[in-house]
Amino acid sequence: MIEDKLTTFAELGLAPAIHQVIDEVGYETPSPIQAQSIPPLLAGRDLLGQAQTGTGKTAAFALPLLSRLDLKKKSPQILVLTPTRELALQVAEAIRTYSRHLPGFQVLPIYGGQSMSQQLRQLHRGVHAVVGTPGRIQDHLRRGTLNLGDLAAVVLDEADEMLRMGFVEDVEEILKETPAGRQTALFSATMPKEVLNIARRYMRDPVEIRIKAKTSTVETIVQRFWQVKGLHKLDALTRILEAEDIEGMLVFVRTKTATVELSEKLESRGFSCAPLNGDMTQAMREKTVEQLKSGALDIVVATDVAARGLDVKRISHVVNYDIPYDTEAYVHRIGRTGRAGREGQAILFVAPRERRMLAAIERATRQPITAMSLPSRKEISNRRIGLFKEQIAEAMESQDLEFYEELIDSYQHQYDVGLRRLAATLAYLVQKDKPLQFAEGGGEEPEGLEEDESPFVGRAPVARDGNLMRYRVEVGRIHGVEPKHIVGAIANEANIKSRDIGQIKIYDDHCLVDLPQTMPSATFRHLQKVWICGQQLQISPADDRFPTRAARAKSKPGAKSGEGKFFKPTGKKSPRNRHGGRKSS
Repeated sequence: MIEDKLTTFAELGLAPAIHQVIDEVGYETPSPIQAQSIPPLLAGRDLLGQAQTGTGKTAAFALPLLSRLDLKKKSPQILVLTPTRELALQVAEAIRTYSRHLPGFQVLPIYGGQSMSQQLRQLHRGVHAVVGTPGRIQDHLRRGTLNLGDLAAVVLDEADEMLRMGFVEDVEEILKETPAGRQTALFSATMPKEVLNIARRYMRDPVEIRIKAKTSTVETIVQRFWQVKGLHKLDALTRILEAEDIEGMLVFVRTKTATVELSEKLESRGFSCAPLNGDMTQAMREKTVEQLKSGALDIVVATDVAARGLDVKRISHVVNYDIPYDTEAYVHRIGRTGRAGREGQAILFVAPRERRMLAAIERATRQPITAMSLPSRKEISNRRIGLFKEQIAEAMESQDLEFYEELIDSYQHQYDVGLRRLAATLAYLVQKDKPLQFAEGGGEEPEGLEEDESPFVGRAPVARDGNLMRYRVEVGRIHGVEPKHIVGAIANEANIKSRDIGQIKIYDDHCLVDLPQTMPSATFRHLQKVWICGQQLQISPADDRFPTRAARAKSKPGAKSGEGKFFKPTGKKSPRNRHGGRKSS
């Protein structure tokens, strides 16, 4: 049996325009933090929420605050402070989605590394919500370009992370600039003393909410993830379906619409598939589950609520086609396999910007999720050929073929065709709708860069003047960094052209980057304070054992040690620190 849903967004009293968006995107039930946070925030109460990353906090504060918005005012009414620029962009994108039926609504992400003039133009035009990092928000407050006089609500997202990164003074200075009557919401994974002190000083009788995420997963479930790159997710899922030994599969997506769309696409590719969502009647849902149990269906594409309580021993694989919004949902999803002591397979599709959620899931489950490589075209072709041979052998053993043998003899005699040619033609007719090989000339499609490579790997690590030196930065694979993050940050913050950045090697907790040896000392010191993926670069010259070939060739005995050994001031004026000498955020 499948449990009926208990709480819906319709019961939370959100504004009609906000609820319309929820219906359109197909969200069905709120997560625990959303169900508990939305009512008090709608009522104007301050809120202190403790919940892990990935529990759906953004919607928990965005939906009620947008419902209370006064669109007639063109000044900031909502301010969201985040510890990193990546999170600021994610929150701003979510708010933009939730507000698409609010006429004239504008949200502006503000963070270091972005053009100040662009931010000034947008602020001048008027915005209703600002999402930013403390450093850049402080810059605008000092310049007088950000007016918080009409602010109705301020949100501190991942407050403990902001404090850990040294933003406690900035946060307090910003809060002092906000109106005394504003509403305040603070969300934090932990509640250290500093966070509680801020809550006591700047919040009025806050509602306290604590969400304990489930952390247990079945030991018989093998957990893997595929980083979305190169291939479309549908193509990746198709390869998995062809390569893995699958008995029954449950595919999770976020919305009701996606269940229908994905199941139709899989059916068109020859798979036995059906959707399962909350718009279906209970009878239809039960029928779909029974078909999965009996083997009439092999794949069911479902939303979280539709699959609640689903227990089908035949499910060998669970695929998180869309990453869940919270860790508790992930644990629930993969618990649909590995039943009755049988081994199950759980596969998670993760886009590059969702690596934070992957890390949160690993922390919550206390189990590693290993990276997987998709089977190549050649491997898929070999598997198709193997299955075709098995079908031939099985038919030879189990079927009476005398009539067909006579038919082949007659054709061969009439048209004088060799048996090899005739058999090949029949094989083509059988498999033409699902070829055993990929189309000619397709080759092995690129799936994007490996995590320890950069766009510059494979060419000589030499700048235009052949003068590079190797540096170490304190951000690595465990933080979700990619070459494009490093190239973008250094190009923007140090005014170094991307073509002048040499080889990048990514390791678990650090990276080695080849940069021009003539980098000014002021630029070097500025880069030490730059943040990428929530980590400060803390750039330093790499060990002498790892200079580039060009640098080794140019090095001379007796060179002085220290800073001058690794870069030479050019005498030119270095780029101005756009962050006012403060932490880059």
